[in-house]
Amino acid sequence: MLIEMKVSGLTIDPITNTPIVILKDLQENKAIPIWIGLFEASAIATELEKIIFSRPMTHDLLNDCLKILNVAVSRVEIVDIRNNTFFANIYLSREGQNFTVDARPSDAIALALRAHVPIFVEESVIEKSRSVDFSMKIGDLDKMKEEKIKEFLENLSAEDFGKYKM
Repeated sequence: MLIEMKVSGLTIDPITNTPIVILKDLQENKAIPIWIGLFEASAIATELEKIIFSRPMTHDLLNDCLKILNVAVSRVEIVDIRNNTFFANIYLSREGQNFTVDARPSDAIALALRAHVPIFVEESVIEKSRSVDFSMKIGDLDKMKEEKIKEFLENLSAEDFGKYKM
């Protein structure tokens, strides 16, 4: 069963510094986080904030091309999650013909916002996402933190030591 959802917001994963788009159902009872790329997060954020650039960005360009070709975007659906990867479809129509295009959820969401069409998520995807290993084991988190600390320490220069008061 498909559940209509909306973009609730964007956040950053504090461990990996990866953007996350948060989708919530219209009643705000269910939510789903989707880790996305930085450029797609920017495309979603600029549309949410109604920022207009002097030149079209990629998702604006795609939306404009579809309009010029009389292709209507009817909806996007996030339909599956496999190996921690989400899958989406963009549904298009032109002159009575319907087309489905495979897409990354982030691109589908960015286009849906521009085309002002609904975003649906398959209920099974919401259920699967609850059991997916997004929430890493504590040991994995500790190991990642340890690696971040090592990376920070390795990149310190001698000049950095004078900047911090004890």
